[in-house]
Amino acid sequence: MSVINTNIEAISAARNLNRSQEMLGRSLNRLSSGSKIVNPSDDAAGLAVSEKLDAQNMRVKAATTNVQNAISYTQTADGFMSGMTKILARMSELGMLAQDVTKNSTDVALYQKEFSALQDQLKQTIGDGTAGSTPLGQFNGITLFGSDSTNNSGAGLTVTVGQAVGQTMNIPQINLRDGDMGAIIATDSAGNYTLSLASTDAIASITAGIQDVAGERASLGASQSRLELASSTLQVEYENLSSAISRIRDVDVAEESTQFARYNILVQSGTAMLAQANKTPQSVLQLLNS
Repeated sequence: MSVINTNIEAISAARNLNRSQEMLGRSLNRLSSGSKIVNPSDDAAGLAVSEKLDAQNMRVKAATTNVQNAISYTQTADGFMSGMTKILARMSELGMLAQDVTKNSTDVALYQKEFSALQDQLKQTIGDGTAGSTPLGQFNGITLFGSDSTNNSGAGLTVTVGQAVGQTMNIPQINLRDGDMGAIIATDSAGNYTLSLASTDAIASITAGIQDVAGERASLGASQSRLELASSTLQVEYENLSSAISRIRDVDVAEESTQFARYNILVQSGTAMLAQANKTPQSVLQLLNS
């Protein structure tokens, strides 16, 4: 049917051209942003899922930071105890040297002076728990080797090792202010150490102290092993969640480039066909001129 007022072919061509231009614009936005979801309408369900996964991934990353900080805590505590072991070994050596019958009282007094200085270092590192005292053995304000207000009165530390509620582990409190180590740095009412080179059980007490520290280091090492495993697991979880988010959000450049080329051709051909469709009513003029 030949008509003038309504050009159905041109209307159809214009509709197809508009659709091709819209898809070309979307493809261009995806390629320029690198994101598959530029607007929520692109993939509403995918956007909702990716937002939830993204929040979960952020919690995983935060938990990883918590675990790595806890590992630093255990490494710091172990570093202090490694130093204590060396101090105790030297004190044991001094105890043995003081028993040398060829040494006079002046020599023994010199050994005792070093022995007491080493006790001072141990006590300063461990602390005595008195109000206002700040031991050397601290990590970010947390006392490492005794119970006080900075570490929940001896309950240890509860570390979050996962992104879900309840995924925690406990690092036991290391208390060196009592037991065998406490005996080495114990003082009387006058502030003098009760253990000296003259004590008959000096070497035995120091040996017990070494064993005390070794036991605490072993316990701390077990906690560190768990933390390192948790850190590794969290890193794998973060990687897998990132991959899942990427599949939803990130554009496949190779695939989208193909679509872009297709829509570009459709726009060009649609423009040409619209121009051709607009010329169709001109054929009516030939009927009128005949």
